[in-house]
Amino acid sequence: MATRLPQGAFGWTRWLGAIWTLVRTDFKVRYHGTVGGFVWALLKPLSMFIVLMGIFSYVFASSRDYTLNLVVGLFLWDFFAESTRVGIISLHSKAFLIAKTRFPRWIVVATAVASPLVTLAVFSAAVVLVLFLLGRGPSLAALALYGVYLLCYVLIVLGISLAGSVLFLRYRDLNQVWEVVIQGGFFLAPIIYPLTILPEKVHFYLFLWPPTPVVHFTRMVLIQGVAPTAKGHGLLLLMTFSIVAIGALVFWRLAPSAAEKL
Repeated sequence: MATRLPQGAFGWTRWLGAIWTLVRTDFKVRYHGTVGGFVWALLKPLSMFIVLMGIFSYVFASSRDYTLNLVVGLFLWDFFAESTRVGIISLHSKAFLIAKTRFPRWIVVATAVASPLVTLAVFSAAVVLVLFLLGRGPSLAALALYGVYLLCYVLIVLGISLAGSVLFLRYRDLNQVWEVVIQGGFFLAPIIYPLTILPEKVHFYLFLWPPTPVVHFTRMVLIQGVAPTAKGHGLLLLMTFSIVAIGALVFWRLAPSAAEKL
């Protein structure tokens, strides 16, 4: 039988406490018993970078910043792919907790993406440090814009995860479908190639895929030192708001019956 928490038990203070507990537990479980621990989270994108760099550095040899662009693109992509994967199955993987305790279900989804987010934070600090060591340190305005892009990125991931987590309880093939989408989406986003090699008429359609504007704008402000247009920023904010709103709506409609589908 589910345990009912005292009324008002989940005020903001208790919410933060529950979030911290779930984040800490998930982080420990993920790397428990491994020799490398958190280092393994960084080795995956690094190994992919080495392989792709060895192949495509010759194709785009004329691009002076290809290495930096590839590093930025891969780490941003890895965050999106990994966090949405774990976000979609988050409610199902925490079924034992949901069945025994009553608390806001969105906390489970939000904390599921914590580990990829920590990896992204470490990567961000490393990239900024490298840029400064190379004498190409970004300005405060560029760092502020990058912070906005990351915030939008996290909200987009959260929106996808909220909707996906409750839909997965009803349609168990959803995670397999999303794996196919992720595989195709890797080549749709400008990860291994610069967006400028494609005709401008197709740019709009590529920007409908959420990682595309975040990766492209990040490269512009951190590496090229130029800011995207106000129209580009507006489209990113509109995309972010739309995905979060749809994800929250789907979650709000289906989450109350989540325990029945576990």
